[in-house]
Amino acid sequence: MAKKDKATSTDKKTKGKSAADDDDKGKGKGALKAATAVNVRHILCEKHSKATEALQKIQEGQAFNKVAQEYSEDKAKAGGSLGWMTRGSMVGAFQDAAFALQPSTVDKPITSSLVKTNFGYHIIMVEGRR
Repeated sequence: MAKKDKATSTDKKTKGKSAADDDDKGKGKGALKAATAVNVRHILCEKHSKATEALQKIQEGQAFNKVAQEYSEDKAKAGGSLGWMTRGSMVGAFQDAAFALQPSTVDKPITSSLVKTNFGYHIIMVEGRR
């Protein structure tokens, strides 16, 4: 068991730029272990300017769910929660961003930069991975 603990401590040092790397699979509680689902929230804006404004509010320290209620233009307006989403159930760019993010809380979110899809511009945060 001690060997596994050492392996997980080295994983925490990686920045996790690509969560899909084979090296990430099955290494315990590292920064970004392989996941098949993420508990995701997002803010969707049709216009780039509105999405940029929402991202600015989050960076200023406002809670993600509060900004989502004010700015998001989709059904996830209630705090931006989409729930647990599996690989293959999201559009490409959104999925790539979601699986690359570390889990965080709405009060101190780790967010994506703006992600453009055919729906508009998304700001994404992940609350959990499994």
